Amino acid sequence: MDGIEEREPADAAIPPPARSRRRRGLAFDLTALALVGVLLTGAFGATGVLMYRNLYSPTAFVLNYLELLGSGQAADALALPGVAIDSSTLSKAALWTRASDALLRRDALAPLGSATGVSEVADDDGSTLVAVAYTAGGYEGRSTFRVRQDGWFGVAPAWRFAESPLAVIDLTVRGAMQFQVNGFEIDKRQVSPDGADADPLAPVALLVFSPGLYSIEVDTAISTSPGVAVLSDTPAADIPVDLQTEPTAQFTSVVQNEVDAFLAECAAQQVLQPTGCPFGLTVRNRIVDLPAWTMVQQPTVTLVPSGPDWMIERTEATAHIQVGIQSIFDGSIRQIDEDVPFFLTGQVTILPDGSASIAVAGTD
Repeated sequence: MDGIEEREPADAAIPPPARSRRRRGLAFDLTALALVGVLLTGAFGATGVLMYRNLYSPTAFVLNYLELLGSGQAADALALPGVAIDSSTLSKAALWTRASDALLRRDALAPLGSATGVSEVADDDGSTLVAVAYTAGGYEGRSTFRVRQDGWFGVAPAWRFAESPLAVIDLTVRGAMQFQVNGFEIDKRQVSPDGADADPLAPVALLVFSPGLYSIEVDTAISTSPGVAVLSDTPAADIPVDLQTEPTAQFTSVVQNEVDAFLAECAAQQVLQPTGCPFGLTVRNRIVDLPAWTMVQQPTVTLVPSGPDWMIERTEATAHIQVGIQSIFDGSIRQIDEDVPFFLTGQVTILPDGSASIAVAGTD
């Protein structure tokens, strides 16, 4: 029509090669965007898996517990869900009802090495078993913990120990009321349910962390023992430990001096049969002067365990007597000047205030 200029379509102005390049560029951009999306999705997924494994998995929960123990944070470890003993656990065994928590503290912990060889297996009851290898004070150990889901942290699962990782050391110490665990001082009367009336031979139950190395020893003025290392590596286990002490050289010396003084007092009695003493002389005639006793060989005191106390092992000694004897038959007088050998034993009882009661007796 007149006055109207005809125009070609817009695409008609672009040469065919340019349109082809434009389509290829757009396809490349879309492919690149899709690839980036896939990579981002994979990265997010990998990050999520990594975060779950390191922060929110049963293994992460157990490793956190071990790290707290390794850094001495006993209170924080005890506060983790399922660690502290509840009433349902206490009802399982009488031993646990009287167990003391005196060792659940930083001062009683020994060094714990980093965990290695971790494995995680789901159990049929819905819990997860986490096995961990570690070193404790130079000893290699391996423990298995049962963990169960306990709600959620937002979208992440929370966990708790399905079985407390605590254990009980059932400790009997013979010959001492005081002992040390990893250098931490304990008196039986402080941890026994009977308090000041605690039986010296009755075992005391002590809650301990698993895993944990506990070195138990006695080092007092009266008795001593080499350290006994106890590796607590099984949750909820009862670990019996029986420790026999030996008397110290200082204590034996004190008893020796007391026995020597006792025999000296016996010798000071100017009678044929000193009262309460392990030696004496029997004659059928009358004496014409007062007997004079002296000790010529003191006994050598050796202490041996006797329940919660000590016993003086049977030992020989010799007293000497001088006395004039007059015959009731003919009135003649003769002087007795002779050694009188004898044997003695004795009981050494440790009193509640820490002093010792020594009872000496003669023996055949």
